[in-house]
Amino acid sequence: MAIKYTIPRGTFDVLPKDSYKWEIIEAKFRHIATRFGYREIITPIFEHAEVFERSVGDSSDIVQKEMYRFTDRKGRIFALRPEGTAPVIRSYVENNLGQDNQIAKLFYIGPMFRYDRPQAGRSRQFSQFGIECIGTNNPYYDAETIQVFYVFLKDLGLKNFSVEVNSVGCESCSQTYNQALIKYFEPHLDALCNDCKNRLNNNPKRLLDCKIKTCQAITKNAPIMIDYLDDNCKEHFQQVQNYLKIMKVPFTVNPHIVRGLDYYTNTAFEFINNNLGAQNALGGGGRYNKLVEQFGGKHTPSVGFAGGTTRLLLSMENENLLDGLEPFPVVYFIALGDNAKIKAIEMVSWLRQNNIHVEFDLDRTSLKSQLKNADRLNASYAFILGEDELNKNICLQKNLKTGEQIELPLDNYRELYSMNL
Repeated sequence: MAIKYTIPRGTFDVLPKDSYKWEIIEAKFRHIATRFGYREIITPIFEHAEVFERSVGDSSDIVQKEMYRFTDRKGRIFALRPEGTAPVIRSYVENNLGQDNQIAKLFYIGPMFRYDRPQAGRSRQFSQFGIECIGTNNPYYDAETIQVFYVFLKDLGLKNFSVEVNSVGCESCSQTYNQALIKYFEPHLDALCNDCKNRLNNNPKRLLDCKIKTCQAITKNAPIMIDYLDDNCKEHFQQVQNYLKIMKVPFTVNPHIVRGLDYYTNTAFEFINNNLGAQNALGGGGRYNKLVEQFGGKHTPSVGFAGGTTRLLLSMENENLLDGLEPFPVVYFIALGDNAKIKAIEMVSWLRQNNIHVEFDLDRTSLKSQLKNADRLNASYAFILGEDELNKNICLQKNLKTGEQIELPLDNYRELYSMNL
């Protein structure tokens, strides 16, 4: 008995009936990002594990629990990329993309990998899109980054989403805030989960992002970062909000937004779709002013975001935005008889080379079954060429939407078909 292979848990096949949806989203994102002056960067699917341990933080859940590590034949430790920012910054430094102090505006699209519990909207291999604006601390670019995501979602037709912003402060005010969190959580230490007990002294802000209900109940009344911002961080955050208002990007301030990655500073934001249940974040991002230095570069303030394709697809399906977008053939070519098939091959080849989507099934011999198949594929026209038509030097063109049928001469079909399609 042959072995039956199955797909690894937490992954999925994108079948032909759905792949066009991914193409729509990726093409739209490329278009919007390019419109804002971003250029695509493509980094490897795996990197040295230190790339993520250094940037994401070795105490983070991503590094400790979710990262796919492997050792090659020479004993080097690599990891499948769990997120997109660190590889982009590694490439930025390695390839000196910041030469002449120019702002580097980059975008990426590609698969990421995390060993996580599979659920709706979350898988172990997932597609992510994002942008990175590297080389400026101007709060305008925080707002522009948010605007890129906002315009992208609006251009896709989405309506049921909201924009939430916060500030997670700088290194200085974060230290003050961390002490306030430690003071708040210490009396509740026995009630915290084991992970949160370990996080309390290593990175107390991580307690605010715990998914355990008992911890969430304690966290509910914890101090909020926005109350601990220093004057510079307050001013930066206020300017971001002012720019968003000028850009007509609606938003709310959510002081409870935290970041699970160590490299974030100042602005943090999320795009939320409340129709998705627990996994309702379409994406998010913020500013990270220290990350380039961690990779050996000079001080280079930066800001960016990342979003997930799967959740975006779920959102679009909830709003019926993908109906009728499946690609369909303009022409379904029906050839009946050996001589007609030879002529049809010539004509089909010409049509396809001239950017016309043509379906052609050389194995089918029944006119009825081929017309039925053309209807199933939602073709616009059927071209019918049999021995009788060939003898009359014509081809029948049938409009499958109206039923109208006309005769087109074969001698100058190139010109006539260009006019009639």
